[in-house]
Amino acid sequence: MKRFDLSLYLVLDPDLCAAIGMIETARLAVAGGATMVQLRDKHAGTPRMIETGRALKQALAGTGALLIVNDDVEAAVAIGADGLHIGQEDMDARTARAMIGPEMILGLSVETEALAAAVDPGLVDYTGVGPVFATPTKADHKQPIGFDGLARLVKASPVPSVAIGGLKAEHVAEVFTAGARGIAVVSAICGTADPEAAACRIAAEIRKVRP
Repeated sequence: MKRFDLSLYLVLDPDLCAAIGMIETARLAVAGGATMVQLRDKHAGTPRMIETGRALKQALAGTGALLIVNDDVEAAVAIGADGLHIGQEDMDARTARAMIGPEMILGLSVETEALAAAVDPGLVDYTGVGPVFATPTKADHKQPIGFDGLARLVKASPVPSVAIGGLKAEHVAEVFTAGARGIAVVSAICGTADPEAAACRIAAEIRKVRP
């Protein structure tokens, strides 16, 4: 049984993190309570993803926070990341699982109830559900689903779900009420003046609603 905590899931954005960098942003966010960190950089090639990922893995060592790589299977394997996250357009879950092996965590983005219900729990460990709201950090996102849509998709998913899309500390209660196991954030931490304090605020809200 794989053990992972989706509760405060940080998705790194290289542009938003530019002032202090993704490594330092991640380190501070984890110090503030982030439980998982996803390396997402749509403009980086595999060599740069590997370089950044290895630095992230070193920065997170001993913290208990897990490192997930977005899209790039080759980088995820080379880094020795804890997991890989793929979208519907990236590759199918069976191919991804075959490439990363049985031990690595596999996350899959789902935007509709049909996609959520079609997830194979023998291949996928968690779903990323959204976008809950429109967000400028992902220009090609699908139609926002809102909290009602989030609840429907979470219910349809046979594996634990993390909510994503324009979410901030004030949305924590509604995210968990909808049944999600965690809240994924980008701009709520990346690019803030104090990523540790920003993560602390979200983690404090999570502690209020999570048993």
